[in-house]
Amino acid sequence: MMIHEITEKVGKYKTRKRIGRGHGSGAGKTSGRGHKGARSRSGFSRRPAFEGGQMQYFRRIPKRGFSNAEFKTIYHIVNITSLVDRFKKGATVDATALVEAGLIRNFKNPVKILGQGDIDIALNITADKFSASAVTKIEAAGGSVTVIEKKKWKRQWPEKTKTKKTKEPEKEEVAEEVVETTPVEKAEPEAVEETTPVEKVEPESAEETETAKEEEE
Repeated sequence: MMIHEITEKVGKYKTRKRIGRGHGSGAGKTSGRGHKGARSRSGFSRRPAFEGGQMQYFRRIPKRGFSNAEFKTIYHIVNITSLVDRFKKGATVDATALVEAGLIRNFKNPVKILGQGDIDIALNITADKFSASAVTKIEAAGGSVTVIEKKKWKRQWPEKTKTKKTKEPEKEEVAEEVVETTPVEKAEPEAVEETTPVEKVEPESAEETETAKEEEE
């Protein structure tokens, strides 16, 4: 008896492990979680690559250089043998026809035709890329190959407009009118008469006034 014969009789699916059903089951009491700690609590989850708080392995590894792996183009691969089974002679094969036939999943990735197998019917195939063997076999069978050319992005600068310098119209010379102006004589300031300073008379004392009165009498 072989292992594949046993699985056919027993079945594909295995019954789940029953935990928390007593010591006799081997997974009772703590249910295989052990005593205390984060793993024993409910709601525990660990993020990938977590190593208990120490520096993760991928951070310990030195990283040098540059790789274009992230920018590689992933194609939908279709062989010419699968085209023979799903299309009739003279049919046009493009991305929409391949999706309807179930050869590719969607339109997200470009399509590449490979030359595995043989083709004996003429098909008009339009794809993003072809292998050299696929092109020779398709054309030998009387078919045609059309490669979709994708324009590379290029910055479009605004066109510079050439502006010609226009000559400014010459200004007509206008004869300026000369106005004769008579010079105005400046008025000289009038002479100020000199005035002699008036001497201040000091008031006489009381005794002097009395003597003067007596003399007059």
